[in-house]
Amino acid sequence: MTATTPTDAPDPTAAPTAAPTADRPLVEVDLVVVGAGPTGLFATYYAGFRGHRVAVVDSLPELGGQVTAMYPEKMILDVAGFPAVKGRDLVAGLVEQAATADPTYLLGRTATTLEHHDDGVVVHLDDGTRVSAGAVLVTAGIGKFSPRALPAGEGWLGRGLEFFVPSFAPYAGKDVVIVGGGDSAFDWALHLEPVAGSVRLVHRRDAFRAHERTVQQVRDSSVEILTRAEVTALHGAGALESVEITVDGEPATYPAQAVVAALGFLADLGPLQEWGIEVRKRHVVVDSAMRTNLPRVFAAGDITEYPGKVRLIAVGFGEAATAVNNATVAIDPTAHVFPGHSSEGNQS
Repeated sequence: MTATTPTDAPDPTAAPTAAPTADRPLVEVDLVVVGAGPTGLFATYYAGFRGHRVAVVDSLPELGGQVTAMYPEKMILDVAGFPAVKGRDLVAGLVEQAATADPTYLLGRTATTLEHHDDGVVVHLDDGTRVSAGAVLVTAGIGKFSPRALPAGEGWLGRGLEFFVPSFAPYAGKDVVIVGGGDSAFDWALHLEPVAGSVRLVHRRDAFRAHERTVQQVRDSSVEILTRAEVTALHGAGALESVEITVDGEPATYPAQAVVAALGFLADLGPLQEWGIEVRKRHVVVDSAMRTNLPRVFAAGDITEYPGKVRLIAVGFGEAATAVNNATVAIDPTAHVFPGHSSEGNQS
């Protein structure tokens, strides 16, 4: 296959690439990675380490997947070598590392259909681009995701209601209400507490889904936690000014210039499900080599499912290396799965 000229390595927080021109409808590489989150970025680097030409496809316009879209300011605590690393900084490091593979980034585009050929595959994108490769590695996390709506917040999005907190600065000095009981809700409460004027966390149950240590840190902070409660109305002339919170059936009004609805999100594997790939509970089933049931199609990261699966970024990195090494043999049958130690250089 003849490689196309890669696009420039994009900024980790904003990385759109130009649409293909009429004389470049086909991108030819060795490996196409579907998903540009942490696992996909590490897989891109590692594929370059194995000497492969790589194209990376993602429906989001930015690199970093959920980390960039949902919690770029969050401290991530489960990446080897980093006692703690901010999401934005982790993505920046992964982008820099992936740049050594000189990848072609195809962002803001969705992989739609898959063609199988004797010597490879062709992935079709929703903008008409075709990507011809020796193998596909799906690292799409939870797939395309959309936040769960706050029933009382209809019409308030962008006027005080948000679903994600990509930056803390806009909340400085504001009265903030966070709705939810999971990790995102507690993480944002903890990080906004020293920035905002006040923070209230509202959850409909007494029990929380967040990590126990984070819950305790929030309890020990100035954040007010309201349980058996829900936000039942938002008020304001143009911009948000106050919210109605109903606790045990009793409504009360609180000042609020910002509401963060951290109620989780709905995941959709989208067109990937039409490929004939085996899916179990919205996850792609793989074996110990990260192979799916389809020839030349591998998967790694949160999207995968197998006995004992643990969904951590650290696990995704290991799965990416396993997948790339096994995909290497599919791309070139004369290659070896074991690449040699990384400290010795490329041994393939």
